[in-house]
Amino acid sequence: MKIGRILSGMRPTGKLHLGHLLGVLKNWVELQDSYECFFEIADWHALTTHYRETEEVVENVLNMICDWLAVGIDPKKSVIFRQSDIIEHAELFLLFSMIVPLPWLERNPTYKEQLREMEGRDLMTYGFLGYPVLQAADILIYRADTVPVGEDQLPHLELTREIARRFNYFYSPIFPEPQAKLSEVPELVGIDGRKMSKSYGNTIPLDTEEEELKKLVRSMITDPARIRKNDPGHPEVCTVFAYHKIFNKEEIEEIDYACRNAQIGCVECKMKLAEKLNQFLAPIREKRKIYSKDRDLTWSILLEGNKKAREEAQKTMELVREAMRIKIT
Repeated sequence: MKIGRILSGMRPTGKLHLGHLLGVLKNWVELQDSYECFFEIADWHALTTHYRETEEVVENVLNMICDWLAVGIDPKKSVIFRQSDIIEHAELFLLFSMIVPLPWLERNPTYKEQLREMEGRDLMTYGFLGYPVLQAADILIYRADTVPVGEDQLPHLELTREIARRFNYFYSPIFPEPQAKLSEVPELVGIDGRKMSKSYGNTIPLDTEEEELKKLVRSMITDPARIRKNDPGHPEVCTVFAYHKIFNKEEIEEIDYACRNAQIGCVECKMKLAEKLNQFLAPIREKRKIYSKDRDLTWSILLEGNKKAREEAQKTMELVREAMRIKIT
């Protein structure tokens, strides 16, 4: 017996990496056993910031499906679908845009923050300002009652709740006010010590092959104060040690002691990490190759998910049109 319905999604703007796996996908895999899950490949959302770089969107969608399936998203348990294939998302977005006050969007705390983060892009567009409304349509079109989010995304979810309340007040109580399911996200920095981000080029993609992974680990930032092997280290400031804490817990105390007492060098420490990371990623890589080589199988899984998503979306839009008295009978 499922305890609720979840909607969550990702934008196909490039390769998924270890940060995505630990921060989002691992949680999704666990949730699909207890919730009715709809997982969205949000390709329209990708256009809100990457509207000029559309040539790789379709390939990114395919890669995202392969990654999701490889880490354990099960199409028998969850609905995997592409946003742009469900035209009802656009219809509900349009209808919501008629009732959402402009100040609601302008006061969104992440709007100006994202403008600053992407300063080099021209984001003074209607689509970028209004993407929280599209996000609300994504959630509410499936009448999802639960949304897994990090704390930084709570303002977006509250806006969705406000839109649901406003629609329900004006017309009819169709939509639930979705609740947040907060998840603890392990802190995984990029190989250069900064936040792991595709824009920084410091990620470890999920499809990284063994030798390439070793190169990435060798390039990781370590304790800058440790010049020679016999210098005592400070693992708390070392990127490599931060990874050991997540992927090599059984040896963490031993590595901590050896580093502080100059009993292990940075190169040896990195090679230990590379071995653990390769062990962790090996089954994901192998499973991913099955789907990436068989594109027909991969697309068929998406088409089946699209069908299920569209059926639910159409049911909701029938209720919406009837509530708004715009349904032709």
